[in-house]
Amino acid sequence: MTERYFSPRTILGSLAMVLAAATTSFAAASDYEFQLVEPEVAQGPEATVAVRLVDKRTNAPVPEAVIFTTRLDMAPEGMEAMTTSVEAMPSPEPGVYKFKTNLSMEGGWRFKLAAKVQGETDTVQGELVLQAKP
Repeated sequence: MTERYFSPRTILGSLAMVLAAATTSFAAASDYEFQLVEPEVAQGPEATVAVRLVDKRTNAPVPEAVIFTTRLDMAPEGMEAMTTSVEAMPSPEPGVYKFKTNLSMEGGWRFKLAAKVQGETDTVQGELVLQAKP
């Protein structure tokens, strides 16, 4: 029978890999949250709505998510059928996503979003309520 010698460096490296694997937590869609940057937006045809996507475990912004569904309607005012277009705009701030829209009426608007976050299998969904002000 032959004996093997493992250096302390090899043993510590292996132990570090085992501990890293044991403490790695896997995220779920519920670990992410959309937040309004500003809850009040100026009413009008050139309104800009900005949302932040954050990892709730660390409160860190989540850049480079792919937002593939948006819907903006007046459900808070009892007019869910009243919708408006939403157009993605560039944003210089990581984790902040901007949209141009036409907030034709003053009042409450519901903004529904769905996104894919890099490395996650589940879809992150959010529903936010903003106020259009004159």
